[in-house]
Amino acid sequence: QVQLVESGGGLVQPGGSLRLSCAASGTIFKISGMGWYRQAPGKQRELVATLISGANINYEDSVKGRFTISRDNAKNTAYLHMNNLKPEDTAIYYCHADQRGTRYWGRGTQVTVSS
Repeated sequence: QVQLVESGGGLVQPGGSLRLSCAASGTIFKISGMGWYRQAPGKQRELVATLISGANINYEDSVKGRFTISRDNAKNTAYLHMNNLKPEDTAIYYCHADQRGTRYWGRGTQVTVSS
């Protein structure tokens, strides 16, 4: 069992920046990938970015060039650096970690981009 805790969300003005963190704990053997999804009010959950071991990274088109995903394997922590935030980035951001064929999810952290 893997537990994930997201942090770093909050309220930011358009054009601002935030860094989200996702710390994994519990029964860690080998996490093959970590990433981020988000869900805005009234919308379906969508992929933001994923990082698979071996540095294979995938970004949703609307965040390319603005968001950067990274991972500290020693700390079992993933990060999402978000720059030039837009109102449409407002959502609950969920971290996931993949291990032994199971995808684990955090409870989410709220990001609100508003003037």
